[in-house]
Amino acid sequence: MTSVITLFCFIQVVLLPAIANIFAYPVSKPLCMCISNYIVRVCAHRIFTILSAYKQFRFIGDEESKKMLPEHFLIISNHQSLIDIPLYMNYFRDKELRFVAKAELGRHVPLVSEMLRVQEHCMIPRKGSPSIAMKTLDSFGKRAVERGQIPVLFPEGTRSKDGELGTFYAAGFRRLTDAAHLPVAVCALDGGWRINNLKNIMINLYRGSYRVKVLKVYPAPQNKEEQVAILDEAKQLISDQLKAWRSL
Repeated sequence: MTSVITLFCFIQVVLLPAIANIFAYPVSKPLCMCISNYIVRVCAHRIFTILSAYKQFRFIGDEESKKMLPEHFLIISNHQSLIDIPLYMNYFRDKELRFVAKAELGRHVPLVSEMLRVQEHCMIPRKGSPSIAMKTLDSFGKRAVERGQIPVLFPEGTRSKDGELGTFYAAGFRRLTDAAHLPVAVCALDGGWRINNLKNIMINLYRGSYRVKVLKVYPAPQNKEEQVAILDEAKQLISDQLKAWRSL
């Protein structure tokens, strides 16, 4: 019975705004922006509220660690699921986040695609010239600074299917920090890999959890050596945090 109720609530919270945005995007960008802002500020929070109420699925966001954050910063994090996006929207509800995402997410993903496009998130094409990707990051970083937005980058570049950390790629991180010149907040998350497809959702959703925490904030890196050092230490910090969580 709880599964039926959960599904019904999800239809109300997720499907209706998603359909509205699909029709609004080609007709009215301001209307699409209003719907997208509603998705960010209301729907993201309600998704986890529904899961908590009917599936005892816990969102565990470490509020104490957020106290170390400055007003404006750049986030780097591990990546486990498409649900990482609403996770961070829920965790940083008082901030305006903008994600670096693959361009394919800008098409045919309910609730996500139109929001990513109309809010001008950074859409990186997987195929094509690397110079295009770098120029896209340049303009994105400068735009985020001008608008007071919080850029979010997943240095792995793709989602981890088993929750284990992948390689952290430096090129995108270096280009974005060069363009934005912002302090770097290292965050860790865990739990998304357990619900990253329909089969896993059916198995692991009940009494599952999704954790997120700010681990450390670095001053804006001034050169390549500082950028590489931050990225190397960030991966170790995240790895240690995942081990700590999983030992509980």
